[in-house]
Amino acid sequence: MIKVGVVGVGNIAPYHLEAYLGLPEHCRVVALADIVAEKGPKAAQRFGLEVACFDSHRKLLEEAEVDLVDVCTPPSTHAEIAIDALDSGRHVLVEKPMAASLEECDAMLLAERRSGKLLSVIAQNRFRTEMMRLKRLLSSGLAGKVLHAQVDSFWWRGANYYDLWWRGTWEGEGGGCTLNHAVHHVDLLLWMMGAPVEVRAIMGNLAHDNSEVEDLSAALLRFPDGALGQLTSSVVHHGQQQQLVFQAERARVSAPFECYASRALPNGFPERDRQVEAELTAAYEAMEPLAHEGHAGQIANVLAALEGREELLIDGEQGRRTIELITAIYDSAVTGRPVSLPMASTDPWYRREGLLGAAPRYHEKSRVVSDFGEVPITTTGG
Repeated sequence: MIKVGVVGVGNIAPYHLEAYLGLPEHCRVVALADIVAEKGPKAAQRFGLEVACFDSHRKLLEEAEVDLVDVCTPPSTHAEIAIDALDSGRHVLVEKPMAASLEECDAMLLAERRSGKLLSVIAQNRFRTEMMRLKRLLSSGLAGKVLHAQVDSFWWRGANYYDLWWRGTWEGEGGGCTLNHAVHHVDLLLWMMGAPVEVRAIMGNLAHDNSEVEDLSAALLRFPDGALGQLTSSVVHHGQQQQLVFQAERARVSAPFECYASRALPNGFPERDRQVEAELTAAYEAMEPLAHEGHAGQIANVLAALEGREELLIDGEQGRRTIELITAIYDSAVTGRPVSLPMASTDPWYRREGLLGAAPRYHEKSRVVSDFGEVPITTTGG
């Protein structure tokens, strides 16, 4: 039985707690920690947990018997908590984004190697049946080589979203929508395509007057095999119509799933190729659905990896790779130059100080609240 301690009992923690409660044969939550002392007991009562509650992660590490520390705190604190937990001999699962800089990511990976424990980074959207099927379809080669990838990480947030004390500052969040919202889609793109070798980007803040950080960015990507990509990160898009579209040699395939294939007429103009569409759609639909999806799917995999039943599907190196691409987008958007990957440790943007020193402050943060209370997180606005 794996004993779990959750650090940070804010808006994202319930997704984790529900996942652990759904896997009672493999784990038990035994401790909660939050710097707002009353949050732990409230969460324990809400979920019917008999747990020890602490007002700091260090107290949890010192006093609680836990095997796995689950970090659900603001991004700027991830590295410190994860490193402390690894060095104390605990495995770590950390929410996205992994950390606020490549230097912090590398410090976390060093602590993982030093401790011999497991480090995983949340990327729960890989654990959706449609995403797993699309990944397997692309990997099968049935669609042919990918020529162009289009990623629309479209979200919408009101200006008051950034009133929460740690949001909307480079110091507290490490960035805006490119880091904290598009991180999901960046991970999916890298998982399906691998890392690009060149990035060109622009960004701005168009609609959020209580935020230093960007609310819209657009990046162009070049991959090692010559394929091109475009990634738009936003919190100004009404409807939040997110998609990943891959234009391959034989067909267009996407998530949400759609397949469209063209073939050439004698004059080179297109006509629809229903046979290829039927072939790819049949292959996609024949793949088994996942037993657990979202956070529950990833947490089930982490527990299985700790028990030696499965390989860990998302490790710290993959979390770092996501931060590297996001860092390159910021670098290019601020400096106006193309950025090559991989980034060197001598690059000023490798360190948090480089980002903090160069990043634009679009607006001065003037409104602050400590908590939004019991207001739910919505995914559609419907």
